[in-house]
Formats: sequence, C-alpha cells, structure tokens
Amino acid sequence: MQLWEIKGILEAELLWEPVDLQLEIETAEAADLMSDVLSQSIGGELLLTGLINSQVIRTAEMVDIKAITFIHGKRPDAKTIALAQQKGILLLTTNLFLFEACARLAMRGLTGSSGTIW
Repeated sequence: MQLWEIKGILEAELLWEPVDLQLEIETAEAADLMSDVLSQSIGGELLLTGLINSQVIRTAEMVDIKAITFIHGKRPDAKTIALAQQKGILLLTTNLFLFEACARLAMRGLTGSSGTIW
C-alpha cells in the first residue's frame, strides 16, 4: 500500500513536506511501548502510536520504520519533527483512535508486522 493511500484511509495530515507519497508500506504495527517495538524481530514499516517524544523517532530508526502515524490528533514538538526529517522518517497525524486506525488499515489489506492481517 502506498503512503498516499494510508494518508487517505486514516484521514491523516503530513507533519513535514515534501515527502514521497508513492512510498510503499507493506507492514504496520501499533505500540506505545518502544520496548515492544524493539523486541519485535520482524518490525513494521509503519508505526501507529500515541507517543510523541523523540524516543519514538530514535526507536523507529533502529528498526527501519519508514513512517510514523500519531493517533488522536497528537503532534510532536518541533525538535522531534526536525529529528524525523533528519533521519528520513515520515510523520503523519490522524484524529482517529488507535483501534479505529488499525481497523481501517486492516480492512484495506495492510498486514501487521507478523505478516497476518491484524
């Protein structure tokens, strides 16, 4: 699924531009504990989370996450956004709650990081 599709499904807003909306995202995961993200051997290319601090960006970089979607309208501060830009990690925000965001992506066929539809 391409990033532009995910953006539309989640009614999301990009937090910095320009970005490659053709970026292919094949797997996703949802977590608020970054230790859970780090412990997953497979990882996901899209992370959905409610955390908005710089540790989310640093964790994403370590496990090759391409994009992060912040749920419930949350927005990180300017320093965190700048760090994401520096690391090449795309940021989006959606007003959806985590459950609904995951459900919408699953209904459209995006698989979880385990390779199964959520």
